[in-house]
Amino acid sequence: MAPEPFQPSTIPRHLLGVYNGMAMLAGMQLDVFTPLGDGPLSCQQVASALGVAPARLDPLLYALVQAELLTFEGGRFANMPEADRFLVRGRPAYMGSAHEIYSDLWASTLGTARSIRADAPQAKHDFAAMTDAELGAFFRGLHAGALATGRQLAASEACAGARSLLDVGGGSGGVAIGACEARPGLTATIVELGRVAPIARSFVAEAGLDARIAVLEADLTEAPPAGLHDVAVLRNLLQVLSPEQCRRVVRHVGAAIAPGGVIYIVGHVLEDSRLAPPHAVAMNLVFLNVYDAGASHTEAEHRAWLAEAGFADAEIRYGAGPGNASIVVARKAG
Repeated sequence: MAPEPFQPSTIPRHLLGVYNGMAMLAGMQLDVFTPLGDGPLSCQQVASALGVAPARLDPLLYALVQAELLTFEGGRFANMPEADRFLVRGRPAYMGSAHEIYSDLWASTLGTARSIRADAPQAKHDFAAMTDAELGAFFRGLHAGALATGRQLAASEACAGARSLLDVGGGSGGVAIGACEARPGLTATIVELGRVAPIARSFVAEAGLDARIAVLEADLTEAPPAGLHDVAVLRNLLQVLSPEQCRRVVRHVGAAIAPGGVIYIVGHVLEDSRLAPPHAVAMNLVFLNVYDAGASHTEAEHRAWLAEAGFADAEIRYGAGPGNASIVVARKAG
């Protein structure tokens, strides 16, 4: 009897796996979840709220049920708890605006083979060359996650007595804003490149925190920032840079932290095997398409940079931050 033909299983799983993410992205772009924030609705009612054709919307709503973001019962769709908390506009933890960064990064990753063949990123993020609209979309997409990071760190034990926070490469300033909103006595300084600093100022002004948050234009690969701070946060920064640039930035940030102060590095950190955590491994596909030398750097690299900058007892918390980001915590020697 002839053996049964070998059938692929991994390939179809990966092929079909992308569509849940695509459905989520479209739902975020259309703001499907917000009208459902008031309760279950029919497809016709959701379409009317969004101003779209029901026949076109209908397949997406069922796909969102498949993606475990909606339920369907009695002819009406409703948000699952996670969608209701994080994807309804106006909710405190709303992160639906992240669709702009998802669109950017996912589209960039489609060019992975081209970037490898060219030995250069084919969807490079060059802040100096991006238009104001492109920069605005990029940092709006990152803002919700930055706010969540700021709130999480402000609640941590290491930040309990902090009075001054340094938000390094702060982008929209979301980390500083979230932390200052959570801790009324805290002040902050956002350090950003001149091209990005106006965006940070606009977000700070919108939050009504101009009196407590300053925005400093500086390149920390070149020199330390002015002032001395209790806490520094580097969110999604080191993964943009080469290892040598990371070494210089951590050293320069260390010079701006008071003895006994704390540094938080939030982003994608690889275990030294380079096989875990899965999210950091996957994000390296994105980084090779958008940065010249950025990457999910390893735990050993982080420990070496911190030790050189005068920080001791570095702790790596894999997947402990928003979006499965890792958190590296170290205290400056006193």
